[in-house]
Amino acid sequence: MSFRSSSSIHTGQIAPLTGKVALVTGGSRGIGAAVATGLAADGADVVLTYQHRADRAADVVAAIKSAGRRALAVQADSADADAVRTSVEAAVAEFGRLDILVNNAGLGVLAPLEKLTLDDIDRSLAVNVRGPLVAAQAAVPHMVEGGRIITIGSCVAERVAFPGFAAYATSKSALLGLTRALARELGGRGITATLVHPGPTDTDMNPADGPGAEAQSALTSLGTYGEAVDVAATVAHLAGEGGRYVTGTAVAVDGGFAG
Repeated sequence: MSFRSSSSIHTGQIAPLTGKVALVTGGSRGIGAAVATGLAADGADVVLTYQHRADRAADVVAAIKSAGRRALAVQADSADADAVRTSVEAAVAEFGRLDILVNNAGLGVLAPLEKLTLDDIDRSLAVNVRGPLVAAQAAVPHMVEGGRIITIGSCVAERVAFPGFAAYATSKSALLGLTRALARELGGRGITATLVHPGPTDTDMNPADGPGAEAQSALTSLGTYGEAVDVAATVAHLAGEGGRYVTGTAVAVDGGFAG
């Protein structure tokens, strides 16, 4: 498996995230893998979590190491608060610090309202809301000034264009409140909190040639899907010096879907 980096090669100069350590939840595939390799291309050492596919996580680790950075994969279900905390501690134990937390792991339960089960609702909130909150709670004690908390949301937090998104849209909308609260609470310590809303993005979970892709593309201003590296590029910007004065807000990488 090959990975396309969102970041430029920093020939003859120090990469902007050199010396930084990042934790990317759900970093074994899709947007998470692009974010993990993109941060590594900018100089960061990266810890990534995965739930089931150890082989895919190993591929991302290998790609990061081939780029000259250190990497570690940790198995963790983001619905399990103890596992989330353990992944943070593993990052600090392995690399001695934590500068960047990217809450990427997410769950999309799509079903008509009357067919949603309580388990569907509870797991959606556990993975998409409680997971990022617990991760931030565990990460912040290890962060110093310049720390970054970046959470991956969704364009459906701004525009729900199709039925069946009640659980998913609810959970992703909650992340703006979380981000604003973290920004306010942590700003005095020089730690920023931002939210990135991807639009239709070509991944194995929502391929650009899959069912419904044409309808999703048509709802964007650009008329096309984005790629995982488009989201990763924004995350890398926010993680670096360019994000030092951006906090408590959401950035859309959605091709104009919510416009």
